[in-house]
Amino acid sequence: MASFMVPVGISNRHIHLSQEHIEELFGAGHTLTKTKDLSQPGQFACEETVTIIGPKGSMPGVRVLGPARKASQVELAATDTFKLGVKPPVRDSGKLDSTPGVDVEGPKGKVHLDQGVIIAARHIHMTPEDAQKYSLKDGDHVRVVVPGVRGGILEHVLIRVSPNYALDMHIDTDEGNAFSLSNGMHLEVLLD
Repeated sequence: MASFMVPVGISNRHIHLSQEHIEELFGAGHTLTKTKDLSQPGQFACEETVTIIGPKGSMPGVRVLGPARKASQVELAATDTFKLGVKPPVRDSGKLDSTPGVDVEGPKGKVHLDQGVIIAARHIHMTPEDAQKYSLKDGDHVRVVVPGVRGGILEHVLIRVSPNYALDMHIDTDEGNAFSLSNGMHLEVLLD
């Protein structure tokens, strides 16, 4: 069976904000302050954090990721949802229809999101050249083998293809902890 190796990145809870919401939460004219680059070109972690407020509780210190997006989006691990009291679906980033909302509080204000809370679908970013090399296309799903004592197979891993991507698999902290993974490990992608 054909396969290839992919590095894994484990995503903690975070939020992507629209420019309008950045200004409502941090002040008029505010621009995000980059603290470090992320695995995907042009994406970065910011100095700014917010508090996410759900029906049952709140979660302070949620990191903002940049740059600004068209629509604000909160990405949580399933474990986080119990504390907040929300029941988001597993979704591909940006697919926010029929998702729950929350309140978001920053140092200069508070906004209500009518929708936008998701548990991000596990996925692999790749360039069109990578996709062609492995005979994959955007929207395909693959299986990924996790070795070790807590190993297993991750099913239904979404393939995302763009010239703006770099080869990297993204999972959340629940998945990373369940399989005893750490950032930068290389996993085998099965091409059935």
